[in-house]
Amino acid sequence: MPITVTAPEGVLTAAGEREILPRLSAALIEASGATGNSFFTAIVGGTVHVLPNNRIYAGGANRPVVMVELKLPNIGLASIEAREAFITAAARIVTDLCVPGHRPENTWINILNAPDGGWGIGGRQYSGDALVAAAMAAA
Repeated sequence: MPITVTAPEGVLTAAGEREILPRLSAALIEASGATGNSFFTAIVGGTVHVLPNNRIYAGGANRPVVMVELKLPNIGLASIEAREAFITAAARIVTDLCVPGHRPENTWINILNAPDGGWGIGGRQYSGDALVAAAMAAA
């Protein structure tokens, strides 16, 4: 389940650039109720993109926005409570890993869902039921 972090240079601390993906991954695993599940843990990953300051915009103006985008199959974080738990944890993680003065309104988090059957790992297509079955087998 890919997590993409996009941030302008100098907004994440040096430690933040290294730690943000592992911490967001752990937050996703916890919010999903999958702590300790080897199948689920193995399919959580992502990238950190640190761009020149003049490449990040919000409201039509250059702004130091840190964006966290999570892509999931349609069964992922299925309840509003689970989505809220991830968003709350992700916002706290971003705050912890940014330089002092980073404003909360400059942290954006969104969750995108793939339709059933629109998820593939290792060249294999998974339906929601197949993903649940694989995760349950690893529990």
